Amino acid sequence: MTTRRLPAEWEPQDGVLLAWPHEASDWRPYLEAVQPVFAEIVRQVSRFELAVIAAPDPELVREKLTACGARMERVRIYQVETNDTWARDFGPMTVQEEGAAKLLNFGFNGWGLKFPSDLDNRINRRLQALGAWGAPLETVGLILEGGSIESDGRGTILSTEECLLNDNRNPHLIREELEEELHGLFGTDRFLWLANGYLAGDDTDSHVDTLARLCPDDTIAYVTCDDQDDEHYPALKAMEEEIRAFRTRDGKPYRMIPLPWPGARIDEEGTRLPATYANFLVINDAVLVPTYDDKNDAAALEAIALAFPGREIVGIDCLPLILQHGSLHCVTMQLPKGTLRD
Repeated sequence: MTTRRLPAEWEPQDGVLLAWPHEASDWRPYLEAVQPVFAEIVRQVSRFELAVIAAPDPELVREKLTACGARMERVRIYQVETNDTWARDFGPMTVQEEGAAKLLNFGFNGWGLKFPSDLDNRINRRLQALGAWGAPLETVGLILEGGSIESDGRGTILSTEECLLNDNRNPHLIREELEEELHGLFGTDRFLWLANGYLAGDDTDSHVDTLARLCPDDTIAYVTCDDQDDEHYPALKAMEEEIRAFRTRDGKPYRMIPLPWPGARIDEEGTRLPATYANFLVINDAVLVPTYDDKNDAAALEAIALAFPGREIVGIDCLPLILQHGSLHCVTMQLPKGTLRD
């Protein structure tokens, strides 16, 4: 019998996958503002590991990344047509099988058929055809987005009921059946379910990576709201109590690191945007943290540093990203050791 393990994000990586924003995507009105954010993410990633980019126009991307100072010897750009840029949710999820990497290619349906996803759903197979992967790619007959689950690398998955049990994903499976399927695919044996917590303006049905994150040494970093007049206060307070009641595999409480609450950001149409400090990305020797030109940015960086001692904590201004209702973790997917070709 083969054994599988779903690595934690903080384990060694080959690189990070992104998809470049372009004229035919929903980013069209904001390209001038958002492309520099993507360029800065790639620049920072390339200091530590490879950046793998899917883009319809590789030459344009190469020019922009060269101009921003990215380490181009650590950048690989593949000509791939894309709908959008949310690599976290269409990117492959990697398991270790008998010590070797295997990429799992889940179905992506635009967060429950909300948005077009025909091209994004093919990106992993297209990258396979172009020779990007150094590990086999296994296509899985389930809908699952990377932002909807967290792994501690030791058999535990953290997720939200609102997303994973939503009938717009896998309506043929009840909770117990879905747990059984995912445990088999990932080699996991424990689920921590959050019944509370949401962000206004979020299109994902409460992805866990916007709310609470598993961190090393049985730690959970989670979003808090200290404004009792804010619509989020009751749900996030209830989520905090749920996390407080969670127990580790050893039966102990988790170490809890509260993340501050950024001030409300509203778009031109009066819609609240989902700004969250929980949407950070862990890479080799560093953590990239979204900031929002907010008075709580510095406190968020300090809190995340507590969860990842010894790593460089790098803030990246992600105000333009939340215009399309996502942030830094949402546009990236880590590629663990052994996933990329040499």
